[in-house]
Amino acid sequence: MVPGTICHTRPVTEISLAQARRIALGAQGFNNARPTGRIDRRHLRKVLDHIGLIQIDSVNVLVRSQELPLFARLGPHPRTLITDATQAGELFEYWVHEACHVPVEQRPLYGWMMTGHPRWKAMRRSAAERPELIQSVLDRLRAEGPLVASDLQMHDRPKGQWWDWDDGKFALEHLFRLGEVAATRRPNDFARMYDLAERVIPADVLNAPTPTEHEAKKELLVLAASYFGVGTAADLADYHRLAHTRPHLAELVEEGRLIATRVEGWKHQAYLHPDAKRPRRIIARAVLSPFDPVVWFRDRAERLFGFHYRIEIYTPEPKRQFGYYVLPFLLGDELVGRVDLKADRKAGKLLVQGAYGEPGIAEAHVAEELADELKLMAGWLGLDEVLVKPRGDLSGALSVAI
Repeated sequence: MVPGTICHTRPVTEISLAQARRIALGAQGFNNARPTGRIDRRHLRKVLDHIGLIQIDSVNVLVRSQELPLFARLGPHPRTLITDATQAGELFEYWVHEACHVPVEQRPLYGWMMTGHPRWKAMRRSAAERPELIQSVLDRLRAEGPLVASDLQMHDRPKGQWWDWDDGKFALEHLFRLGEVAATRRPNDFARMYDLAERVIPADVLNAPTPTEHEAKKELLVLAASYFGVGTAADLADYHRLAHTRPHLAELVEEGRLIATRVEGWKHQAYLHPDAKRPRRIIARAVLSPFDPVVWFRDRAERLFGFHYRIEIYTPEPKRQFGYYVLPFLLGDELVGRVDLKADRKAGKLLVQGAYGEPGIAEAHVAEELADELKLMAGWLGLDEVLVKPRGDLSGALSVAI
């Protein structure tokens, strides 16, 4: 048996790599034309029906990453959609893929993580050794909340083992993972604002039954399959950062909730969601956040698109191949290039620090489509001009198209 496969009694279907790409992009919402007219929270809900969660990142060289998956699927839209939905109790923040905005109705599926996720075992142990600290922070929140970590002013001793956190930040983050505390984001500096969960999460959600770990993992794997359309065990597990999922996948196939599948060129078993659409064609154009689900699992991006992608934010500048904040460019059902982007807000310019095409592309056509997308983005961000710097093999054609 090939490593990574699971033996099933149900027959295994086979699909081509091209079909898998179209299924995957359709599942992610790229089978739908961008809306015209006024865009509101209903459109946000539709995007979340396709992607399930939005990863949060604080880097703001272009725009904070959580706004980009919406722009990729909706085009220009009110930039308060996520904040407004959070304030209305429709979204909450939690550690899922990473820090993510998640539909609040899914919160019960993470109850087992809150009480016993293995990756926070050491953190729980440290918290158990200092119950008076945890209780004192809870009391402060109850009396004063919401608070940011700096409000607690617990800087009277050297910072501890958890990153560069002081005691107050440690206690808040422990309570956040435990689910007793919820968090929103302060607009001016994006800092987490912590408060008691009962003040942030709707009561019917807080009081909803919590599935067992086994049942919750099964539900999360089915959700991941619906968002990806088709994926390997590793793909599906990575969506919500699950481990030890082989028995759950086997059960889901036997129950008919997933379909065992082989994808052309993939070494490992794949799983198809029974309701996955099989588009004949994808008409899409989007620059993708480094943390968009289409590309966030780099191995999957290579298997689906033949696109080697690594984020280079933490790579020293002389060693970067493509640039600091590089976004893949999706055209049709292919990743055809990448652009290193920066918003120069003071000068009112969207800077293309570098532009690169994939081998074999129709360069002039790709450049024209990318130029139109960047102009659209610049307008959405309130920038007046797109300026292309002469770096990368696509920069010349893109400069002409701009």
